[in-house]
Amino acid sequence: MVEGGQLVDHRDGRDVVLKLRDVRTQFGDHVVHDHLDFDMFRGEVVGLVGGSGTGKSVLLRTIIGLNPAREGVIEILGNNIRRLHGKTEHALHAHIGVQFQDGALFSSLTVAENIMVPIREHAGLDEGAMRCIAALKIALVGLPPDSGDKKPSELSGGMRKRASLARALALDPELLFLDEPTAGLDPIGASHYDQLVRELQQSLGLSVLMVTHDLDSLYAVCDRIAVLLDKRVVVGTMDELLAYDNPWVREYFHGPRGRAAAAVQERKAAFNGK
Repeated sequence: MVEGGQLVDHRDGRDVVLKLRDVRTQFGDHVVHDHLDFDMFRGEVVGLVGGSGTGKSVLLRTIIGLNPAREGVIEILGNNIRRLHGKTEHALHAHIGVQFQDGALFSSLTVAENIMVPIREHAGLDEGAMRCIAALKIALVGLPPDSGDKKPSELSGGMRKRASLARALALDPELLFLDEPTAGLDPIGASHYDQLVRELQQSLGLSVLMVTHDLDSLYAVCDRIAVLLDKRVVVGTMDELLAYDNPWVREYFHGPRGRAAAAVQERKAAFNGK
């Protein structure tokens, strides 16, 4: 069933990797989220959507600690992030990977050197071992081997996104956060990226929270969808949200783009059925 507004007591044994309780984010007098509750389970891909100004990226940055919540509790992998300091906070960061919307690669470093940054910070391996890991991650995201020696400016937009994903995967994280991963990609590139995310999630056992506005991605990749509404969040499967009675949800999922995305998935299902 669709969840939203109140705590949900899960009794089916699923492992909660991300828990938000009564979270409030605020800038000055402007409250972005208020009394927001949300659970994410191990091994699932959750899409985070919402209208302009609902604070999708703000919520993501709050979860990973870049924007401290004014109130409430955020637990990542069972750890209350407000209670973590020093070594314990540093250790938790090794279990999460983040791909920011613009990639946020260091322009002065090569792709391999960018991937080695978190390895150097957390693992303390020698140069040779770090370069081997960087080469492995480059292959994992489908980049050619010579990409490691190139600067971000020498790559196409789609390749830079894959390079930033490789860096997010550098430490073999359990939990992966993606901020608008297909933004700026053409439809074919976006479809290939969606397929890559799903394949990596399945092969590596990742749990993925993905901020997106791409309806094709929601259909192709996500197990559940979290919708930011009225400073809180409503969570459900695609079928549940298609039946959810809210004006913004109806317009978003049943509008022209929503119908087009649904039609694409129907054609794919019919083709695979053959």
